[in-house]
Amino acid sequence: MVSTEATGDGAPAPLLQGPFAGPSAFADAVRGALLHAAIAQWSEMIWSDANFEDWPLHEKATIDALNAWSRKGRKLTLLAHRFDAMRRVHHRFVEWRIRWDHLVECRVCKGVEPSEFPSALWTPTWALRRLDLVRSTGAGSMEPRMRLLLREELEERKRQSSPGFPASTLGL
Repeated sequence: MVSTEATGDGAPAPLLQGPFAGPSAFADAVRGALLHAAIAQWSEMIWSDANFEDWPLHEKATIDALNAWSRKGRKLTLLAHRFDAMRRVHHRFVEWRIRWDHLVECRVCKGVEPSEFPSALWTPTWALRRLDLVRSTGAGSMEPRMRLLLREELEERKRQSSPGFPASTLGL
């Protein structure tokens, strides 16, 4: 089910409400969230995944949505077990991340096995969580308790992490 909360121009901004199944449904939910982020003026997003390999971060439309969202006072935190897929698969996102480095914090969490790593997108008003990584199934929700529990889990992962995926590597 998709929420059709009205935007400033009256057009619907779809956010998944309820279960999804399959990689394309997950990618569609991420795309919808990023389109909604600028419209809803979310101040913060937390993305979490073992490696972000199957997120739609290589797409021009995703980067356009992130550009629309990017403003002073915004914050994006990425939590991952490894970031090696970013440079290999998501060239557009890597370039965007360089430009907007001051809004982005990337953290490496090695204390959790990749298969157990939370795959989620958290925002102040909505969250998306993959529960089965193999089948790419999960749910999106505005329900406060789900968002609170997810935020607490992600904050705990962040506390156990270290900085990673720098915007640039400078050599001497």
